[in-house]
Amino acid sequence: MTDQGMSGRTEQTGGAPEAIDERALQESVTFTSDLIRIDTTNHGRGDGVERAAAEYVAERLTEAGLEPTLLEKAPDRTNVVARIPGTDPSAGALLVHGHLDVVPADAAEWSVHPFSGEIRDGVVWGRGAVDMKNADAMVLSVVRAWARHGVRPRRDIVLAFTADEEDSAQYGSGFLADQHPELFEGCTEGISESGAYTFHPGDGKRIYPLAAGERGTGWLRLTARGRAGHGSKVNHANAVSRLAAAVTRIGEHQWPVRLTATVRAALTELAALYGLPAPALDSDDPDVLAREVDALLEALGPAAYLVAATVRNSSNPTMLDAGYKVNVIPGCATAHIDGRMVPGAEDEFTMTLDRLTGPDVDWEFQHREIPLEAPVGSRTYDVLRSSLEHFDPGAHVVPYCMSGGTDAKQFSRLGIVGYGFTPLKLPEGFDYGAMFHGVDERVPVEALHFGTRVLDRALRAL
Repeated sequence: MTDQGMSGRTEQTGGAPEAIDERALQESVTFTSDLIRIDTTNHGRGDGVERAAAEYVAERLTEAGLEPTLLEKAPDRTNVVARIPGTDPSAGALLVHGHLDVVPADAAEWSVHPFSGEIRDGVVWGRGAVDMKNADAMVLSVVRAWARHGVRPRRDIVLAFTADEEDSAQYGSGFLADQHPELFEGCTEGISESGAYTFHPGDGKRIYPLAAGERGTGWLRLTARGRAGHGSKVNHANAVSRLAAAVTRIGEHQWPVRLTATVRAALTELAALYGLPAPALDSDDPDVLAREVDALLEALGPAAYLVAATVRNSSNPTMLDAGYKVNVIPGCATAHIDGRMVPGAEDEFTMTLDRLTGPDVDWEFQHREIPLEAPVGSRTYDVLRSSLEHFDPGAHVVPYCMSGGTDAKQFSRLGIVGYGFTPLKLPEGFDYGAMFHGVDERVPVEALHFGTRVLDRALRAL
């Protein structure tokens, strides 16, 4: 059955009754399952196919009376963009975006096939169940419910379903921002993945981290050169030794504490939530600040997980490549480092890498994206928070900086301020963080229902 379009119905705005009906709740589950069954594995280096999922999304949007546009930088690396007209032409537009690709999954490691989309015991299973076909499905179900009930948001909403987020984004949001900025005209803010889920610290509290920042991405390639030779001979210009020494220095480096406004607010609010003394986070002495932050993190217990990874830069060795035979010393050795930079600490990151690699090892960025920060005192943040609290009165919403990155980095080139908001009310014991890129990725049906309702309320109020 085709849904009535966005036009020709009674207009409703953020103060209208909830538009989410039983059909919308069911569609959020069905669409999640359907999208999981479409294998959109991104193997990296340009190897990915999102076309079938993009066509599925475009068909669901067309049924709701929208006019989606499909765009590709390369064959089958497909993106979908559509615009919902708002009732207030003077209001800045809102971007709602989610990616269609997923990371690889080895079926032999899973309890169910990762691309089955199986719904079992009230849970949807499969790759993409939380990262992030669930969010794509909830967005689709909301806008289709709006079409049925004649809802129009206050401001224009631009929907973007992207390719290639799980690699460099060059075929997805990067391509859209660089080559099709006109599609995002007027967009001032955006919401997407990772924030607004239930975090259970184990003490009965329900904390919802609402993302208002991201660390920057710095994927590095290290190259050590030396003198090739026989493995039995003394060689003080051994490329492998030089590389190993640099990698060890990088992996063992203790980065100094660098607090952003978002992380500072998170620490302050978490301390208040747990009845801890207000932390002294303004010291100019790096040693004093580090002691204060580390002591607070320890006192917070499991809740420290939400901020521990974002009080500093990080640099984790992830790949090594050298040699071709045990008795041959190679003339070259390479390594890869996953580096992440907090907002405002990018220069420190590069200068430190220069020092840690030393004179015998060169390094370069293979992929680099800027860190982001969004205001936590904004009307948008308040609306997102109150939407969660409306459906879960026991929620404790706190600011959150993501340790990784999203497509918000690319869209920031267009001046769009990004928040992480994929609302899910999760049961105690559900390890949401482990679901990302993990085995047996899954999402509860009730979490999708909750998220659909919250998303509807937030988007209409914004």
